[in-house]
Formats: sequence, C-alpha cells, structure tokens
Amino acid sequence: MAKYSAAVDQGTTSTRFMVFDHNGAVVSIDQMEHEQIYPQAGWVEHDALEIWARTEDVIKGAMQKNNIAAADLAAIGITNQRETTLVWDKNTGKPVFNAIVWQDTRTKDICDELAEDGGQDRFRAKVGLPLATYFSGPKIKWILDNVSGTRKAAEKGDLLFGNIDTWVIWMLTGGPNGGAHVTDVTNASRTMLLNLQTLDWDDEILKIMDIPRQMLPEIRPSSDPKLYGTTLVDGPVGGAIPVCGDLGDQQAALYGQTCFSPGEAKNTYGTGCFMLLNTGTKIVPSKSGLLTTMGYKIGDKPAVYALEGSIAITGALVQWLRDNLKLFEKSSDIEEIAKTVEDNGGIYFVPAFSGLFAPYWKSDARGVIVGMTRYVNRGHIARAALEATAYQTREVLDAMNKDSGVELTALKVDGGMVYNELLMQFQSDILGVPVVRPKVAETTALGAAYAAGLAVGFWNSEEDLRKNWAVDKEWKPKMKEADREKLHKGWLKAVERTFDWVE
Repeated sequence: MAKYSAAVDQGTTSTRFMVFDHNGAVVSIDQMEHEQIYPQAGWVEHDALEIWARTEDVIKGAMQKNNIAAADLAAIGITNQRETTLVWDKNTGKPVFNAIVWQDTRTKDICDELAEDGGQDRFRAKVGLPLATYFSGPKIKWILDNVSGTRKAAEKGDLLFGNIDTWVIWMLTGGPNGGAHVTDVTNASRTMLLNLQTLDWDDEILKIMDIPRQMLPEIRPSSDPKLYGTTLVDGPVGGAIPVCGDLGDQQAALYGQTCFSPGEAKNTYGTGCFMLLNTGTKIVPSKSGLLTTMGYKIGDKPAVYALEGSIAITGALVQWLRDNLKLFEKSSDIEEIAKTVEDNGGIYFVPAFSGLFAPYWKSDARGVIVGMTRYVNRGHIARAALEATAYQTREVLDAMNKDSGVELTALKVDGGMVYNELLMQFQSDILGVPVVRPKVAETTALGAAYAAGLAVGFWNSEEDLRKNWAVDKEWKPKMKEADREKLHKGWLKAVERTFDWVE
C-alpha cells in the first residue's frame, strides 16, 4: 500500500524531488541546481533539456536515498517557477529556443506596443494582470516573432507551449510518445491569456497577440481525480504512478500553508518574494498594483482566487552578492556578516534588477544603493540587502490591506530565507505584526504533494491537511512605531531613485 505523496519542485535556480508522509513530514529530498543563462543585459534563459535531466536525477536520488519504491508513492504533484516560457516540437520533444525566464525583460517593446491601445491595464479586467514583461503571453509572441520557422510550425500544429509545469508533466507522462499536454488554472492565470471568469483561454487576447490556440495546453484543476497521466514504467520513478497535482510555486505554498479560508495569507521568500491572500470564490480587482490571480481549483469544487504581490529580487540579491561581488562564499553567510553592524549605516539597497514588480510595475527601473558614505562597510551592504526583502514585503502588505479591506494580524512565511533570524525579526519589526514559520517551511513542494494526494484519496479532506500544520517559530515586533515609519519613509525615497532609469 502507498505510504507517501511526492512532488517535483522545479524552481528558478534548482529542481528538487520531495517525498512526504501522511503527516506532511519530509521523508526524502534530493536537489540540484541548473545553469542561469544571461545572453545579454535583461535577458534570462534556462536550458529546458538540462532542467528535465535534473528532474530525472533528483527523482532517482530522493528515491534511492531512503529506498523508496514506486509502489510506495500514492501520487506525484508538480510545482514550478511560473511564467517561464517554453515552446517545443511535439514530435521530437526538442525546444525551439531556451526557456525564457520570468525575470527576463526582452518583451518590453511588445508590452509597450500592446499598451498603446488601452494602456498598461488593457487586459486587466479579464486576466487580472497588467501588461508587463513578467508574464508568459508576450514571451510566446516574442519566440514566434523572432525564432525562424516557429510561427509556421505553430500554425501547422507541430509546436507546443508550456510553462515549466507543462513541460515536466509532458516529459514525465511520455513526452513525444503520448505525453499529457496540460496545465492547471494557477499556471494558466500567469500567461495573460486566461479569462479569470470562464477559466478558459481568451480568444480575443490570443488574436491580438497572434498566438495559435492549438499550441496551448488543456487547462485542468490543480488537484485532479481524473489524473493528467501516469509516469512511465521505464522512467525515473520506475513505475506507473498517477500525476494529478499541479500548482504554480506561489499557489502551491498558499495551499501547503493551508490558507484555505478567505483572508488567510502567506509570504514565500525564494529567488523573488511572493505574498498571496486567499479571496475565496470572489475575483477581487486590485486598485493598488497587486495581481488578481487564481489560488487553486480542487477537483469539481469552485475555483478559489487570490490577490498577489510579486517582488522580483529577494533571495536572488543574496546570490548576486555571493556570485557577482564575491562578498561571501555561502548564501547563509550573509546573516553573520549583517550581524557585525547595528543597523544599515544609512544606506538602502533597492534591487530593481528586472525593473520593479508590485506595486509599481515599472520595467524601466534599475537597482540602486543610496545613502553611501565612507563609513559604510560590507556589513552594512549585507544588512541593507536583507532589509530590502522586508521593505518590499511591507509595500505589498500595505497594498493588500488597502485592496482587501482586511488588516493582516500575522504573516505565515516559508521558503529558503525564513531560516535567516535577523531577516525574520526585521520583517516583523517593519510590518508591526507577528511573523510565523511552520514546522515544514518548504511548503511549495508540500502544497503540490497535498494536491496530488487529495486527488487519489491519500488524504480525505482539507481538514486532514490543516491538522498537519504546526508552528516552528514566531517573531514579534520589537521596534518603536516612530522608528518603523522613519525607516520605511527612507525606503520609499530610495525606491523613487530607481524610476525611469532605462530610456
């Protein structure tokens, strides 16, 4: 009998396979990084074949580590870096171009051109999103417009599009030999092509962007008892296991944090930072620069929506200090270096490397460090880099409070940076609310495993999942209100310095 539910967690910098028991505890994990490709300033790509090879390796690795057999797995879910766009040949399984990553800004001209008729919010009423380089639709258009022969092949029906969830599911379930070409509502909602009301691709927008409908995947529930497909017996899993859960990484974390009630929110600290607030079965339009997006859809139940604040660069800033400036050897070293100083020394670091996401949506912004004096040392820079994550989160939370009319009383957090105690305390201080870390902080993979396990009856209900959630640590605000507002005011001033840098 199956003892576990598992998930492929395909992220921006690495891929992992995680296996969970019925209590939501981690049984086994394997993880590998993949290359970040920067062909020119503002362009970011991934090699999708490398990602698939890493996926195969981590599945085998996690299963071998604890002698897990295919028969021990009830189901497999997928969670993924969203918006990263891939187009491939359905007959050969070969990508026509590298995957264009969500941080990539090459589609700025396409977005500007689309905005000439109706402005940045031209499609927002239908799709919940502003016109921005972040989303998949303009990236598909860029590939069809710029890669020789692709438009003709797409119109002929030979090419498939997918965010990375679609690619991994297609490869897991057979690839060119009958692989399932599907996505779920959450990933579809990041393309700028999904009508939030009909939960179907929007023909009018497809026509405007000149994207052939036949290259798009079938849209399915995030947890689907009808299954997307099964893994191949001779594939990395080593048996025919149901693949039936699929959630974009931030929605997976919302689900893994068991934020099932309207008004519940979580913040995930990864390459970027993403706060999601469950708004129930109601589509809540944002007037404060947030995204209206899908939360999840479980089987035949009504779809659940969310408000999202997306921040492009948080953990990626720590990586940049490590790799580009060689400020330290391991990402975790940043905390000790930041602790060598009492405060930020008067500097602010605004990491608008890919422009600014929520709540500004300015693709022409670029990163700045402001307030520099001879007094500043690497401790101050390390501290300012960590504080940047907390300040950006504060801006998103303020927007969320404004849009939803609900004052958040505590913030559930997850992701790699939540083990940075200095950051978590400063986050609580600058928000003025408690910050709560759960026992399993890798809730992205857990959410996808939950969705898959629910589909096959490994868990019976969301109530079962709620019982698994437990607090690991809580940080309470210690900062005086006056100090909090003074620091925040300085941050807002620094953000303004990033505007309109690219002409």
